Amino acid sequence: MPDVTLDEDSLTRFLDAFYKRVRGDALIGPVFAAAISEADWPRHMATIQAFWSSVLFKTGRYKGNPFGKHVALGSLEPEHFARWLGLFEATASAHFPPETAAVVVDRAHRIGDSLKAGLFFRPSPMHGSQTE
Repeated sequence: MPDVTLDEDSLTRFLDAFYKRVRGDALIGPVFAAAISEADWPRHMATIQAFWSSVLFKTGRYKGNPFGKHVALGSLEPEHFARWLGLFEATASAHFPPETAAVVVDRAHRIGDSLKAGLFFRPSPMHGSQTE
């Protein structure tokens, strides 16, 4: 039965279920395994909880730099984001009613789009400009 209310407790249940799927995924599981040791997962989950609490509830608990963390991985590709979002959407749909899942998924897409723009957008040099 889905969680009816989006609060810290339901967010924790959702994130636990989601990252269990992520860690077992053939495409993105190895990316996470390479970046986060088994012993570091509890700390990582606390950070993820703080991040999403800040995003969804404006608690200000997260003080990190998600863009810098993702850049440091150096191995991310657009298909990793697509898989992450697909798993996120499926897990949100299983844990929340449609209207609540839509809010959570919308935020994930906005964050993902921002990260992808920073990681993959490479403007081409201006053509036709002349130097004096």
